[in-house]
Amino acid sequence: MKDGTSRNIWGSILFYLFIAVFVLVAMFPLLWVFKMSIVTRAELYASPPTILPQTFTTDSYATIFADATFQRALLNSTVIAGTTTVICLFLGSIAAYAIARLRFRFSSLFLTLILAIAFFPPVAIIAPLFLMWSAVNLNDTYWAMIIPNTVFSLPLTIWLLVAFFKELPKDLEEAAKVDGATTIQAFRKVIVPLAAPGVFTTAILTFIFAWNEFLFANTFSFTERTMPVTVAIPNFATVYTVNYGAQAAAAVVVTIPLVILVLFFQRRIVSGLTAGAVKG
Repeated sequence: MKDGTSRNIWGSILFYLFIAVFVLVAMFPLLWVFKMSIVTRAELYASPPTILPQTFTTDSYATIFADATFQRALLNSTVIAGTTTVICLFLGSIAAYAIARLRFRFSSLFLTLILAIAFFPPVAIIAPLFLMWSAVNLNDTYWAMIIPNTVFSLPLTIWLLVAFFKELPKDLEEAAKVDGATTIQAFRKVIVPLAAPGVFTTAILTFIFAWNEFLFANTFSFTERTMPVTVAIPNFATVYTVNYGAQAAAAVVVTIPLVILVLFFQRRIVSGLTAGAVKG
């Protein structure tokens, strides 16, 4: 009995030790970037580098918040990511409801084809998309980034919402139709409110994807008027010098809102990713 208890204790110790090491390894790059953002330039370039910060300064944060380009980039990213999220939720909820509820041929194949878009390499369409946007004067506009972001975000949106809609009992819609509601009214007034946790989870994940997107932003944004933060951060470098402290501070400022969202709504995100895993 004692041997069994001892093994359980050592097993628990090893398990939590493994978790601690794993979290430390995963968090180390983020902690190192944060450390870069709060030390002086002399310590930043010290060799060998210091593991723990020896001096603290907020100069890097003062630099980025005094930069009008970075401030504009934060607004641009919010507009692009927010618009992408709204469009994805609108189109994705309708498509997901049709796949989950309406009976039509090849619905499973249709969902498979939608998910296949997520595996398509975006870099493969950069050149033709650039030429097409140039032809219709969309380059260096928000829509040049919102449209491809929406295309590549929709598969995740539809996949998550289909799982949530399938978990809701059909009796709710039938009861609404008995009361005179149409299919669209039942969807808008009954299904969407009940699937609010799933819709909210999908919105968070879609926003994070659009906020972090770099390829389309770097290709289709030419000026400060449309430049998002993912493109603005490398601009804290010149031909001769690189302000690593400012880049690190900008990376921290851009990442913190996403970290807060994920930590605050982690339970909903997990439930959204696992919805429908047991019951289809």
